[in-house]
Amino acid sequence: MNKFRGSFPIFRDFSILTRISRSCKTAPDTAAPIAAAEATAVAEFVEDEDEKEAQRQLYESKRNKSRLLPQHRNLLSGRRPYTESQSWVHETLKYQRGLFGKYGLESGVDPRICFPTAAERAEKEEYNRVAYPHTIAEMRERIEAEEAAKEEKIRQREEDVAAKLTKLEKWSQEFRDRVAKAEAEARAAKEKRERLVEEVRRHFGFKLDARDERFKELLAQKEKEDKKKQKEARKKAREEKTIAKLLAKGSEEKSAPESRE
Repeated sequence: MNKFRGSFPIFRDFSILTRISRSCKTAPDTAAPIAAAEATAVAEFVEDEDEKEAQRQLYESKRNKSRLLPQHRNLLSGRRPYTESQSWVHETLKYQRGLFGKYGLESGVDPRICFPTAAERAEKEEYNRVAYPHTIAEMRERIEAEEAAKEEKIRQREEDVAAKLTKLEKWSQEFRDRVAKAEAEARAAKEKRERLVEEVRRHFGFKLDARDERFKELLAQKEKEDKKKQKEARKKAREEKTIAKLLAKGSEEKSAPESRE
């Protein structure tokens, strides 16, 4: 329906104007018939406009073959989805600001709401004071200190790696020595076992199965005797070492007074 400005309607149909002029000519001396004719013409004009608007909407609805909802068609056409609020969310400040940010003045939103209020500014300042208590200079100093500490840690790590690389050959040799010692001990234990087994077989004078109880008993006895001999040998070696230390200490004590004289 068209809207009229003031009390003078805008007539686009010349047939209505013609009917008004004819009615005025037939009754030039009476105001009431003219007013009635004028009202009738206006009513007919409004009805015609309503019919045209309804027809236009009908054609527009038939043209829409996508079967999209109006809000979806508006979004697809780059227009505001809703001309009126459909939910309480649409009345929120955040939603209204978003509409203006996306559609500008065509959104119909007052741009003044996009600026923060005094309460919002105060809240934001308080948040910044709590979340970011340090100044830019302080944060820069802290970052520089953290980077310096990180670089120092990397430097120390590199120095440690370089120092260990210099000892790599020494450690490799020590590892090889340990492996060789373990292998030698394993061979010695194997040879000792074979020697004891051979002694047991010579004791019986014939080849005896290792699973035989007599063989096991004599082998255990031989191992016990061998351990005893090794223990005595170690004891004797310790005694000889102790005697050597005492003799060396005594010779040093004797040589000390002579050097003073």
